[in-house]
Amino acid sequence: MIVCSVRALKLQGGAAISAKDPATWQRPDVAAVERGCANLGKHIENIRLFGLPAIVAINRFASDSDEEIAAVTTRARQAGAFAVASTEVWSRGGDGGRELAEAVVQAAGTESSFRHLYPLDMSIEDKVDRIARQVYGAARVEWSATARERLAFCRQEGLEGLPVCMAKTPLSLSHDPALKGRPEGFVLPIVDLRVATGAGYVYPLAGNIMTMPGLPAEPAACRVDVDADGQVRGLF
Repeated sequence: MIVCSVRALKLQGGAAISAKDPATWQRPDVAAVERGCANLGKHIENIRLFGLPAIVAINRFASDSDEEIAAVTTRARQAGAFAVASTEVWSRGGDGGRELAEAVVQAAGTESSFRHLYPLDMSIEDKVDRIARQVYGAARVEWSATARERLAFCRQEGLEGLPVCMAKTPLSLSHDPALKGRPEGFVLPIVDLRVATGAGYVYPLAGNIMTMPGLPAEPAACRVDVDADGQVRGLF
């Protein structure tokens, strides 16, 4: 299942959206949504790459127009989605998720042909290259000197057979948060490579990325302050 929202697709479509100004994402912009659907289309393609049906759940907000929802629905179906459902669980409770639940049940009842993206006996370097090209759309991978030292260590310690969990920005299909939509032909830089031996995987770092729970562009903590009289503002 792929969960998307109109406002996220607007952002991927190049619309100027600010977390400080709700009007920037509440204003209807079908053109930006349609441009952003290139990003959604790639995610659908990626799910189908594994031989699975892709269900798109549109997390609908009150400010979303019918035209924007229709645009997402049309583009998702054109991209090969098994089903597209608009969800309003936040406002309508269980009834708001009925369409999505029915789509999931229908998809679960169909035959699938799941396949892995790569065999585990493939080298770590080749696994990363396959992910970069087929999932992200990169032209090639560029390894830093540090990352290559880590590759050599993994080979020496017999860790080549571990699966790969990529660490990169969630704001783009690439490593660069500024590359919106469906970027293609870029170079994916691997700046480091680390091993989680307990969990059983290696995780390359694509670009500058913190390996901790991600924060939004403007964390809520930035809007919390204390007045001179000790009154806390922005917390609730």
